Amino acid sequence: MLNQESTSRLNTPRGGGFPFQKTGFFAFSISRCVGIAQSFTVSASESLVEVLPLTGIGAPLAYAVPGGVAGCVAPGALVRVPLLNRHCLGVVTREGSEQQVPAGKLKYVIEGLYKEPVLTPGLIQLADWMRRYYAAPVEAVLETMLPSALRQEMSAKVNRMLCAAKSISVEEEEALAKRAPKQAEVYRFISQQPRPVPRGLVLKRLHTSASVCDSLIEKGLLRETHEEEARTVYSDVLGEAEKVSPAEVELTEEQAAAGSDIAASLDAREFRVHLLHGVTGSGKTEVYLRAIKTVIDRGGSVIYLVPEVALTPQTVGRLRGRLEQLGVKIVVWHSHLSHGERFDAWFSLLRGEARVVVGARSAIFTPVSDLQLVVVDEEHEPAYKQAESPRYHGRDVAVYRAMLAGAVCVLGSATPSLESLYNVQQKSYRLNRITRRVDDRALPILHLVDMTRERLRSDGAVNISQMLADKLRDRWELREQSILFLNRRGYASSMLCPDCSYVAMCPHCDVMLTYHRHEQRIKCHVCGYHAPAPHRCPKCDSTKIRWRGYGTQRIEEILGALIPGAKVVRMDTDTMTKKHLFRQILADFRVGKIDILVGTQMIAKGLDFPNVTLVGLVDADVSLHVPDFRAAERTFQLLVQVAGRAGRGDKAGEVVVQTFMPHSPPIQYARQSDFDGFLEAELEQRREFNYPPFRHLVRHLFRGRNPEKVQFYAEQWTRKLEKELKDPIEIRGPVAAPMEKMKDHYRFHSWYFIGNVSRVLPNIVALREAFPMDEDVVDVLDVDPVDMT
Repeated sequence: MLNQESTSRLNTPRGGGFPFQKTGFFAFSISRCVGIAQSFTVSASESLVEVLPLTGIGAPLAYAVPGGVAGCVAPGALVRVPLLNRHCLGVVTREGSEQQVPAGKLKYVIEGLYKEPVLTPGLIQLADWMRRYYAAPVEAVLETMLPSALRQEMSAKVNRMLCAAKSISVEEEEALAKRAPKQAEVYRFISQQPRPVPRGLVLKRLHTSASVCDSLIEKGLLRETHEEEARTVYSDVLGEAEKVSPAEVELTEEQAAAGSDIAASLDAREFRVHLLHGVTGSGKTEVYLRAIKTVIDRGGSVIYLVPEVALTPQTVGRLRGRLEQLGVKIVVWHSHLSHGERFDAWFSLLRGEARVVVGARSAIFTPVSDLQLVVVDEEHEPAYKQAESPRYHGRDVAVYRAMLAGAVCVLGSATPSLESLYNVQQKSYRLNRITRRVDDRALPILHLVDMTRERLRSDGAVNISQMLADKLRDRWELREQSILFLNRRGYASSMLCPDCSYVAMCPHCDVMLTYHRHEQRIKCHVCGYHAPAPHRCPKCDSTKIRWRGYGTQRIEEILGALIPGAKVVRMDTDTMTKKHLFRQILADFRVGKIDILVGTQMIAKGLDFPNVTLVGLVDADVSLHVPDFRAAERTFQLLVQVAGRAGRGDKAGEVVVQTFMPHSPPIQYARQSDFDGFLEAELEQRREFNYPPFRHLVRHLFRGRNPEKVQFYAEQWTRKLEKELKDPIEIRGPVAAPMEKMKDHYRFHSWYFIGNVSRVLPNIVALREAFPMDEDVVDVLDVDPVDMT
């Protein structure tokens, strides 16, 4: 949010009171802190640091460092400091300070939360770049980088272990049994164990109390120790099943050429970006694995990004199968982890215990040491873009972090983004192409079904065409597997009353409510509003209400009736309520327990199932009906990616695409697997309108509860920008956003087409800070936006 209250009055903070006392990696004694409010000078043994409080003030403040915490306040350290009448967390940004603070107002750092800095120097540099490039508050950037587990002062998991401290004679044991039979039972059990036993396990198994163990420890018969237990992600039974064979495969000629080029860049030990453009099933992952092994052999570290959480188990399984035998520890990083798992993964990377991290976009902020390689798989995916501040793009941040580290960045995709392909021409990205599948497997045959004709033939609405239904039955009878993709959740996408034309709309957003049949509720997929599904029209009380459209729930139901003996499972946000349920579903699908998998975008890319021979796109037009200049590009990418899930084993694959627009260019180019033809046509259209990648796009969004006020201030700001900005940019708007109302806020936006963001955006931000925006109007800048709604 740009309209932040001025915080200049906070530049000379007035702290006081007693600090919070804690135990853990470091504790700062109360007696030492009593003097904080009374200290007016800095002794020779004390120094200054600048700390950025994570409170929104937007500027680092100078603090004195008492001798007791001097070892915990290096740049990147997480500390507690006094600010006004409270204490807050902050990040040390630099040692020393040139700020002129009156001695009487200079306060002390209260404590360092951890023994070592939690952010590396490279991450601090990256945060500064993100602040400038994305026009985001630096506190928001740092809070995005730092997992909440660290900010909540979580510690390592420690187990209390018991073992026998000494041996006693039979007579002594008999005497103990007479005096305290429970103590004798516990001692006898522990003395028979070859290694220390967890205290909790002893209490549970022997049905005894903690006082029994404490008494034995006091008598010197037992000894208690503490052992840290690592919370390792995917270390369960499913994790073992997800591992693949460690044997290396023989590379094809194109794979070997791409691998050699990447290896040459790694040998050069300098920043380079490779765009690995390989068709689906061409073995891009094997190229990544060879590059990762090269880095590991020379002692470096690797960050491996995937766009969806559902892809992490497969990727981790491949890496662990190949690298764990070499003693390489691999950690996982994504939003589904517990706080404890995040804490352990962070410090494992920070201390160099783990050298490979696999995860979603936020994994790019993990504190790996000696970073030499960054892999961004499926680099074209919109999921790499963060929807909230800071609105960063994981792929672009990955490239910049690789540059800061002097590392190699590999961007991989079967359908690269136009921005990355443009950078091959403009920024010397190296292009490596793999045009054939492994073992020369044929690309799947793609069938187009015109759903307009299908409906005329069926004399009514139809969701599954005859061709797709027949092929699904054939695959099931042959014991082969199928995937059906529909990027729309729920049972029906809208409720309509034919008598009064009433449509059920969300009261908080400009979207129709989706019917979820299993729960008998109507839901908004934007704000989460839900209500019982009506049986009568709320407006005219008619009983003729109709549910229109369809989602994954209805497709699942149709398939159950179409092929009664088939095992059909749905995988979307509604079903992924348990932590590892998506892993269980994918594991069952991999071993053949599921015949047909129905899902949304989480199954659309990257997954590799050799027995899948049929893929159906139930509605290929969904992404074409979006008010977005990238609609054609995304439709083409979606078709190619989803089709690529078929025929990845020894059996040939087929794809059935259901569409009402069979002659649209992206569908026809995808049908012919003509990436170069689509690229040429799409780039020519973008060049004509001077759209990205030929210029950068910045979206300025204004929102508030009063639409007239929001529109007024958006127009006033635009006039000021047009009048005072000296840089050459093209401004379009302000106009109402495609989804004008969202979560009870009305939204207007403007578009800024800019040649050089780094040069122009700071001037826009400076003008905005001087503009008197109403406090009821919130505005945000989104650089290189992905969501246009």
